[in-house]
Amino acid sequence: MPLLAGLGNPGRAYRDTPHNIGFSVVEVLAERAGAAWKRGPGPSRIAEVRNTAPPVIFLKPYAYMNRSGAPIRAALERYSMTASELLVICDDVNLPLGQLRLRLSGSAGGHKGLMSVIEELDTEAFARMRIGVGGGDPGADLTDYVLRKFAHALQNRVRQIVEHAAEAAECFLQEGGERAMNRFNRDWEETKPL
Repeated sequence: MPLLAGLGNPGRAYRDTPHNIGFSVVEVLAERAGAAWKRGPGPSRIAEVRNTAPPVIFLKPYAYMNRSGAPIRAALERYSMTASELLVICDDVNLPLGQLRLRLSGSAGGHKGLMSVIEELDTEAFARMRIGVGGGDPGADLTDYVLRKFAHALQNRVRQIVEHAAEAAECFLQEGGERAMNRFNRDWEETKPL
């Protein structure tokens, strides 16, 4: 049973920020599946989908981005899963807005949420989907950029990106990582919805 963990920060102040795009994707996936959110381990929120093939658990760690690993480890332990059954979904300031990068393993690449997951699981051998959020203005403070809400003019495009990333996650679940990487690891302009 796969576990899809979208990274972000809890609380209304962080909603619709670049750092919370992982939360947005798993929220869309849970909504599509008709799954309700409930309290999970670690602290977290989980949505279980048992009537699909494969069954899947969606997770939002509620320990803030830099401590995302502990709730993910707690969920894997609760459901007797291994890191090989995990897909982590997060933002990436080094990718252009909307570009996706799926990988079956790898380093944190400087992302503190992924660093936390790697430290807690003591492995890099788990899948991750990075969603490009751009880096803001050159020379600007990246922390400020990822914690500030997307500009109003970008909100429609961001909704499309979240839907597109949800499609990539569904492809990952139904057709496997290699197929999802081949289909979605391309420039946003090549893969964006019409």
